[in-house]
Amino acid sequence: MKREIVKDIDLNKIKTMKDLTSQMTSSGGYVAKKVGDGSQILENMVKDKDCKRILSFPASLVATGTRGIIKELVKRKIFDMIITTTGTLDHDIARIYRNYYHGSFEMDDKELHKEGINREGNVLIPNESYSEILEEKVREIIEKLYGKGVRDISTHELIWEFGKSLEEEKNKEDSIVYWCYKNKIPMILPGPLDGSWGWQLYYFWQDGHKDFNLNIMKDEDVISDFIYSSDKTGALMIGGGISKHHTIWWNQFRGGLDYAVYITTAPEWDGSLSGARIREAISWGKVREDAEFITLEGDATVILPLMIGSLLESLK
Repeated sequence: MKREIVKDIDLNKIKTMKDLTSQMTSSGGYVAKKVGDGSQILENMVKDKDCKRILSFPASLVATGTRGIIKELVKRKIFDMIITTTGTLDHDIARIYRNYYHGSFEMDDKELHKEGINREGNVLIPNESYSEILEEKVREIIEKLYGKGVRDISTHELIWEFGKSLEEEKNKEDSIVYWCYKNKIPMILPGPLDGSWGWQLYYFWQDGHKDFNLNIMKDEDVISDFIYSSDKTGALMIGGGISKHHTIWWNQFRGGLDYAVYITTAPEWDGSLSGARIREAISWGKVREDAEFITLEGDATVILPLMIGSLLESLK
């Protein structure tokens, strides 16, 4: 076994984010080393010209300032496909028109409910910043499309239409959805009805528009074409659930991912998908035996700024 010496982090030598993550690799200890190693795998994946890349993540990150990091990745076309949950649209669209606020994990939820304030961790979301504005904006856009004769549309195409609708908004460039539209990056929602955005689609369908069809099979066609046309594939997966599973599920049909970086806070011992380490996916053929991969245990709102900051510096 090759022995590598544990080296102290020298703050005096850190001038850039790349310097920091490199020293974290050399420090040899715990999650710091994993952040450094993960940053290098991510850099290798992005610099591999033969590799098509998927970014998967849950909606909760979009309720926080971490949305800005995800937006930057989409704006710069660093990833070729997004796989996420419906709540991503909820938060991304709502925050174009309304504000979210700081809170704490220990707040009185009964009192918040009485005040019409929803709590997501330590983020506060008033009803007027969420359900009320989404009901107004989603309905407005669907009705316009329906009026133009649209009766059958895929989820990712519909999301592009929502991005297009933001063209006149002053803070449109803060939006993940806007940049997906602008750069024609498909955003795939494996469970499109599981959220306020999707519920508005259902309500529209139920309310006298049963000839309107959200065609999720077209989305699967897009993923299929993506997978089978790729010489190599890589994924940055943040959190588990349906977004992670849809990413690794499709990649098994081409022999598995060539690169995989996974960030999670879930334990492995409960058998959950969120807790499953990347090495487990090798047994299913969802990640190649010779892949570059890592699982990082920790809060993505802390880890992502370090890793993506380092990545963007390496691409200059």
